[in-house]
Amino acid sequence: MAKWRCTVCGFIFDGEKPPEKCPKCGAPAEKFERLDEEKAKLVERSRLSNYLHQKLFALLEEVKAVGKQGVEDNLDPGCVKIFTEAQERAVTLQQMIKAEIQTHIQKGKWG
Repeated sequence: MAKWRCTVCGFIFDGEKPPEKCPKCGAPAEKFERLDEEKAKLVERSRLSNYLHQKLFALLEEVKAVGKQGVEDNLDPGCVKIFTEAQERAVTLQQMIKAEIQTHIQKGKWG
């Protein structure tokens, strides 16, 4: 299936022809460009990885929440240390994920 990119907003549409108007920004069909086969394969291939990054990011939100709850529970210094470190590592990993997604966008591996 062909992939079309809106040249106004970057929305990627999968279909044999572009939509009459962009679902995101409303641009007309003439504003869509068909991705060549190599770019289309790159977008398709990256969709799983991008999904997994998003899923991991959401799970790390839960890690931060559990860490916060564990710190507030304050059972003993060992526990507080573990929960504090969990929060800190989750934040670092989320920043890494954001940077990686930004790289994917810049390289056309998004859509």
